[in-house]
Amino acid sequence: MNQDSESLNKYISSKGLCWRREADKWIEEGRVMIDGKVAVKGNRVFPGNKVSIDGKLLEIAVDIVYILLNKPPGITCTTDRSDISNILDFVNFDQRIFPIGRLDNNSTGLILLTNDGDIVNRILRKENYHEKEYIVKVDAPITKKFLFQMSRPIPMLGTKTLPCKIRQLDEQTFRIILTQGLNRQIRRMCEYCGYEVKALKRVRIMHLKLGGLKEGTWRFLTKEEIVELEDRVAEK
Repeated sequence: MNQDSESLNKYISSKGLCWRREADKWIEEGRVMIDGKVAVKGNRVFPGNKVSIDGKLLEIAVDIVYILLNKPPGITCTTDRSDISNILDFVNFDQRIFPIGRLDNNSTGLILLTNDGDIVNRILRKENYHEKEYIVKVDAPITKKFLFQMSRPIPMLGTKTLPCKIRQLDEQTFRIILTQGLNRQIRRMCEYCGYEVKALKRVRIMHLKLGGLKEGTWRFLTKEEIVELEDRVAEK
């Protein structure tokens, strides 16, 4: 394989337009052309190739941005602007960005947004098993049995959760570290153990921490954070 070439879907996502899965959809729909010819999945882009979408030439990539948001409750992690609670309008950034993963509407805390479609794909690859840390309050006093059950595999959505780290903080609050991202995972785990989640806040993803960032505000990742992020999700 020519080391100077790049997969077409990766090339499109690197322009900050979408992530790879969406790029594949555009290719399947016949919206993408390479040097004036309709592209197909599996095509590669070589130096000098001209790629266009809907007749518009893709040129220099936009500046890549990485945003860390402390999401408040009531904001939905969707790019659908017909949803009045969508996260894009809430952040109100002047470039097209999209969230990496999601938090439930009622959950709060750390979520990343970017226009780097390539890194979205790499972060979301489940085999990377990146740590995500949460602080959770439940509706009843925590027992040793509950902590043990939560730390072990729990049947869910046709599979089982992976073992996780959990530590009690006070009578009804615990800290939990997951390496999965199943739909409403923590809430479902608590329900399985007979508890209801009253508050859920994500405080860390990998090395990225919420810190003292106020709820409803956001900041750019630092250069050091970006370098480490790239290293952690590098395709090896």
